Amino acid sequence: MLGVAFGKAQDSSLTRVVDADTVNILGTIAANTDLYIDSIGNTPLETVVHSPFTPLKNFRSRPYIPDRLVTSTFYLRFTLVNTSDKEKEYYYYPGMLFRSIYKHRIVESGIESSGNLSKENGCFIPIKIAPHQEATYLFELRFFKTSLNFLDSKLIAADHLPLFKNEKFQSPSDKKTWGLVLSGMLFMMILVTLLNFFITKKIEFLYNSMYSFCMFLLIFLTTYLPMNPGWIKGFFFSYLDLLLLMGGTIVYLEFTRQFLDAREKYPKLNRFLVIESWAIAFLAAVFTIVHYGFDLYIFEIYFEHAIKILMLLAGFVFIFLSFTERNPLMNYLAIGVSAQMFFFIISLACILVGPDTSSVLTSPIFYFELGVISAVIFFLLGLFYKNRQELISKIKEQEAMKLTAEKLYFENQLSIYVAQQEERNRISADMHDDLGAGMTAIRLYSELAKQKASANILPEIEKISSFADDLINKMNAIIWSMSSQHDKLENMVAYIRSYTTEYLEGMGIKPIIDLPEKLPAIEVSGIIRRNIFLVIKEALQNVVKHANATEVTIVMLKHPEGFSLTIHDNGKGIDLDNLRQFSNGLKNMRKRMQTVGIEFSIENSNGTLIRLYGKTR
Repeated sequence: MLGVAFGKAQDSSLTRVVDADTVNILGTIAANTDLYIDSIGNTPLETVVHSPFTPLKNFRSRPYIPDRLVTSTFYLRFTLVNTSDKEKEYYYYPGMLFRSIYKHRIVESGIESSGNLSKENGCFIPIKIAPHQEATYLFELRFFKTSLNFLDSKLIAADHLPLFKNEKFQSPSDKKTWGLVLSGMLFMMILVTLLNFFITKKIEFLYNSMYSFCMFLLIFLTTYLPMNPGWIKGFFFSYLDLLLLMGGTIVYLEFTRQFLDAREKYPKLNRFLVIESWAIAFLAAVFTIVHYGFDLYIFEIYFEHAIKILMLLAGFVFIFLSFTERNPLMNYLAIGVSAQMFFFIISLACILVGPDTSSVLTSPIFYFELGVISAVIFFLLGLFYKNRQELISKIKEQEAMKLTAEKLYFENQLSIYVAQQEERNRISADMHDDLGAGMTAIRLYSELAKQKASANILPEIEKISSFADDLINKMNAIIWSMSSQHDKLENMVAYIRSYTTEYLEGMGIKPIIDLPEKLPAIEVSGIIRRNIFLVIKEALQNVVKHANATEVTIVMLKHPEGFSLTIHDNGKGIDLDNLRQFSNGLKNMRKRMQTVGIEFSIENSNGTLIRLYGKTR
């Protein structure tokens, strides 16, 4: 059997005539069109021409071609007559979606045929007919393997074609609006993930942007192509949409492996994701071979549904494995996949039941789009969570490194301090043992020389004895300041008390010393102790040399933030306008206190008053 005809067979020579004068703008000529269906698909054209046709209006399945006939070859025939004096130009619209359209014109000498016009003209085939001419056209149509095909038969005036396209395909609708909005959201998410990839150089962001790009193409083309019918639309809905879905899923699985570091942290999940990726790739290859190698459209339908069901089952396994790991980051992806699967199930149900394309709420693609957006949104939430955790971890790591560095620094400082203290102690011990013993010997020998010389004491010997005493005192002060055993405030106060009392009483001046009995255990370094002692020593020497004082009062007071030390004599005071005789001494005293961060002041107050103030915190 070469063909299938619907209704009562008619003589092949009987063709229905369309008067061009009655088609001014748009003419529906289905009533004047004949149909022949070649279910085998390889009947010679000469045989088809002489085969029985049936009126197209008797074919009840024009809106959606039955699945069993999608791979058949359809022939539409009509005769066009131009009784006017002008050439008429039309576009013939046989329906959608055709992978090939061949236009044949039957003339007395035979059949004039064109090549495949679908890629160039889509579903609008140009027709020109000269004045007072009659022409019989035979259109050979092969559908894409999709359920969106349908037959029609219209003649459209050439200048009316843009308006016809606009009214039929480009009029606004909720589905188009939602599709464009959601595809715009996906495009923004692509930019976000690509920006993260360029900033962090982490490959998982590139995989996610590739997945988002596949879904963007899927949603955008599903929305855009119905507004621009043609060969590309048929190719997309018959083959490319499923390949984009499967390819995007493979990329998403690889993203999941990288994002979760599944190879190292979750070996069981990683093994499942790898197997699923290879399985989807294998199914995609099989689908491609079946689609292009065989006319088994019904098998393709079941195979496509099986693929989607298997992907849903794999999604359930992923969700189960994710929640068993009890990992917050994995849970974000699992929730996203759960939402995606929920909407995919609704979408698949709409397809199986038969979609009502007039409403967005019954449109399969609408729920598919919601599923994709849900998955990407939960990925972004997971990304924010991961970035926050990485930031916290990085801060903790930096703090740990900082603490380690500070510990090493303090250990180094402590080592240096201990080494300095040991060196100070060694030098002070060496000075005490070696220099002290030598200076004491010089003093003893000078005293012995003085005793032996009796009345005839040489002045040089007297000077040697005096210098020896002075050097011993200075050396003792240096040893005291260098020894770490004396690095306490209490020790410094005791030393000042002892030295002041001994020095002033030796000079015939009454010392009045008021120092706190209980002092806090504050460490005072050797350099501070030495500088304070030298300032006090210089001040006492100035009293002895210049003040003509009979008593000196030394008072130490404790303040909330430190201590003050005053040295007050009852002498003639200091001439602040004429300090030449004191200039070097005062300059040195100020400099010493400035070096160790202690405030220094001097004034007249019934004698000379020197005040030192230092903070302890």
